[in-house]
Amino acid sequence: MIMRMSKTFIKTLREAPKEETATNGALLTRAGFIHKEMAGVYDYLPFGMRVINNIEDIVRDELNKIGCEEMQFTALQNPELWEKTGRWSDQEVDIWFKTEVSSGGMVGLAPTHEEPITNMMKEYISSYKDLPLAIYQFQTKFRNEKRAKSGIMRGREFLMKDLYSFHTSQEDLDKFYDKVFQAYINVYERLGLGDVTFPCFASGGIFSKFSHEFQTLLPVGEDTIYYTKNKAIVLNKEVVIPEVLKEFGIKKSDLIEDTAAEVGNIFKLSTKFSLPLDLKYTDENNERREIYMGCYGIGISRLVGVLAEYFSDDKGLYWPEAVAPYKYYLIGIDDKGAKAAEKLYKGHEELMIMDDRDLRPGEKFADADLIGIPYRVIVSDKTLEKDSVEITDRKTGKSKLVSLKDFKKSCK
Repeated sequence: MIMRMSKTFIKTLREAPKEETATNGALLTRAGFIHKEMAGVYDYLPFGMRVINNIEDIVRDELNKIGCEEMQFTALQNPELWEKTGRWSDQEVDIWFKTEVSSGGMVGLAPTHEEPITNMMKEYISSYKDLPLAIYQFQTKFRNEKRAKSGIMRGREFLMKDLYSFHTSQEDLDKFYDKVFQAYINVYERLGLGDVTFPCFASGGIFSKFSHEFQTLLPVGEDTIYYTKNKAIVLNKEVVIPEVLKEFGIKKSDLIEDTAAEVGNIFKLSTKFSLPLDLKYTDENNERREIYMGCYGIGISRLVGVLAEYFSDDKGLYWPEAVAPYKYYLIGIDDKGAKAAEKLYKGHEELMIMDDRDLRPGEKFADADLIGIPYRVIVSDKTLEKDSVEITDRKTGKSKLVSLKDFKKSCK
């Protein structure tokens, strides 16, 4: 991948497109992370892909730790499966993208994958010895949202991590659910959102009293949540009803109202999909039993938008180091500084982007602030006189001189 600003096709913009009103969409477009094709549909440019890959790596690491396996499902969907669960009907699910096949019949673009993974597992699960099992993927989903808005926080085409688990009993599902719950907590902590992201009680539908959403406090969030002062109890607006308040032993007047963006959800599906699709296992006594399921989602591209909203200021973005496309934004000033920067850059291309364009230093500084790489590194005649580089923290704006020797050590 090209890591020189002079070689990349990406061009930063001083102004966002007029139709891009959401902060995340405007900044990510101006900084060269995304390109808008149409309402709710975006391309991810090299900077954007590096952020997405970093988020995926964190999610993948936490899921693999609890024994999940990664695979890839198809986007095209067979209507027959979805008809068995009643979810092919536009009256039940009104966000389908459907099309006719030239040889006859219809296919749809998957908005989610409960049906196909359940059906697939009929070929791989037969005995209790095959369970529990947890499968996940990172895949583009398609949802015909009536009003695609909020930049990449709500799109018609978006990248999602979806995990599906299969169990011999409700008790086993409950145990795994708790493991995923903690894995999600770990993910948001590693993304830099731990202080503002909370598990939130939401409706569990007909199969459980509650599900859990993970909500990030955000002024532009689309959800309304209520929480106690210590945030020990966080409730989605939909469940703030007398019976629930009584169950938690709280009054609505005890709760703080706020806006938030949903960045994940986990559900106990029970036998909602295994029964209609006839997914069963044989127990120790050779009896056929129902399989209990859970599903667990994280909107990966949505998270990019949430991070951009949260980690931004009037100058642009400032990415947490764990997800930033690069750690360092390297700028050499004057001939001597440029030559020294070139030496620093070689061998450390994965850590830094070098701005070697024929532009004034001020223009490079402005782009460094807009793109939001965590640390700007300046090499100039002035810093070289002290055998140092100047490092500026993008988030705090604080600068310091660091010896060339120590900086080289930090790049290992």
